[in-house]
Amino acid sequence: MLAHLCCAPDALYVVGLLQAEYEVVGLFYNPNIHPEEEYQLRLSEMRRVAEHLKFKLIEDIYDPETWFRLTEKFKAEPEKGRRCHICFAWRLDRTARKARELQIPIFTTIMSVSPWKNAAVLNRIGRLTARKYGLSFVEADFKKKDGFNRSVRLSREFGLYRQNYCGCLYSRRSG
Repeated sequence: MLAHLCCAPDALYVVGLLQAEYEVVGLFYNPNIHPEEEYQLRLSEMRRVAEHLKFKLIEDIYDPETWFRLTEKFKAEPEKGRRCHICFAWRLDRTARKARELQIPIFTTIMSVSPWKNAAVLNRIGRLTARKYGLSFVEADFKKKDGFNRSVRLSREFGLYRQNYCGCLYSRRSG
């Protein structure tokens, strides 16, 4: 399975769950994260988690310019609005293309562990993207069964940096 990974605290919990059923390869593709120093910090923490959980981590390009072009029209949208949907679709499309390139027939995202992310929206986008590329998308709402609180507890025990916004400048402004 190729899992789109958004941040180390979420990955520590969710990848651990997924490893019970799948051989997980992680993809860190998050051009939405700003500023670049924040991106580098989150990537560094993700490397720690990958080493700890012993999964292969693919570090994709950091392309904030494209992300800004895609979302600029929606910068005034509230969190969970159309800007977020575009961002999810862009990152899941990239994940699906990478899965197909690597001949991995299944992909998912760990973003649904966050209480600020709508699992139904993520799963709908994932299904549509999977259909587009002839892949399977593992639908989930990882925040269920106290998933978010487990993620928080585990990440604190592990001493991970815990960000206080999703990553984009617009969410930082509203957070």
